[in-house]
Amino acid sequence: MCSDPVKTDPDLYSVVFENERVRVLEYRDHPGDRTSSHSHPDMVIIPLATFRRRLTVDGRTVEVEKVVHDAGWVPAQTHAGENIGTTDSHALFVELK
Repeated sequence: MCSDPVKTDPDLYSVVFENERVRVLEYRDHPGDRTSSHSHPDMVIIPLATFRRRLTVDGRTVEVEKVVHDAGWVPAQTHAGENIGTTDSHALFVELK
């Protein structure tokens, strides 16, 4: 990983579990909050709230909406994000090692 999100944005990310095979991060933010550019390995996202974000990945910007409990696969990437919705973001990331 290039930039560990727990180090780039420690006020938004926290490690809730880690072993030799996975690391589980909890992410929380508020409308208007932004993350610094950071990297994730392949992972599963588990939204614990419904929220909207703008992500900048590989020089392109996309807007996404995540729906509570609608888990999904996210390939390894480096990105920066912004909460563009009206609700807090809350999710678990299960990063594969």
